[in-house]
Amino acid sequence: MEYETIQGEEIPKIGLGTWRMEGATCREAVETALDLGYRHIDTAQAYGNERQVGQAIQHSDVDREEVFLTTKVWPMHRKRVDIVNSVHESLAQLGTDYVDLLLIHWPNPLASTGEVMRTLSDMRTDGLARHIGVSNFDAEQLETARKEATVDVFTDQVQFHPFNPQEEVLDYCRRNDVLLTAYSPLAHGGAMRDHILTELGNKYDKSPAQVALRWVTQQDDVVTIPKSTSAEHLAQNLEIFDFELTETEMALVGRPSRLRTGMSMLRGRLGR
Repeated sequence: MEYETIQGEEIPKIGLGTWRMEGATCREAVETALDLGYRHIDTAQAYGNERQVGQAIQHSDVDREEVFLTTKVWPMHRKRVDIVNSVHESLAQLGTDYVDLLLIHWPNPLASTGEVMRTLSDMRTDGLARHIGVSNFDAEQLETARKEATVDVFTDQVQFHPFNPQEEVLDYCRRNDVLLTAYSPLAHGGAMRDHILTELGNKYDKSPAQVALRWVTQQDDVVTIPKSTSAEHLAQNLEIFDFELTETEMALVGRPSRLRTGMSMLRGRLGR
């Protein structure tokens, strides 16, 4: 496993995302991931699986302190009292006294960014979260969030894959000591059908998905949380640190494409 260090904290380069995982499937996937060596688990109130994630961590042989656990506040909770109550509910569901990272899930144009970020900041001050951050914020929104927070903003979690490399957000994060957490790093399956990733996979004896994940994790100030319920794929996602792409190959893989990004988002909405 490789790690990224931001604001003095070491984060595993690969974690497990749990979007659209439910019930026993979610619990078993998290348990398998922890057994394989994953130590970064991502969930959210909107996923409806915090209880299963918490149960998996509690039933594993891994100490809670060894797991970097993230959850997200549903953005409809835009008033302080609603955010505070929802965080306590999340902690109860997860069966823990704190999360390592607490995010607001999406920007809400009807919410006061100041009220939201100051409330999240207080959650850290009160010991309910070790770090706070945002998700799906563009660079301008991230700048506003950082100005309104009373503690450091740790990460911006955004869709990030070879066809959506998020140059503006990544540049901003790098200049301001903010971690970029990449979700959907395989473009909802689009990476598996890409000819460049396939050719590089043949060169390195890796799958196209592994090449895409290596492209993501080889970048500074970036970690990723691919989703998988398959024990085989969970293991394969960790087997990406025994090769390295050249600078030329890194440039070849990263190809911004609105069309392929849009197709990825459509596949995500359709659950494919």
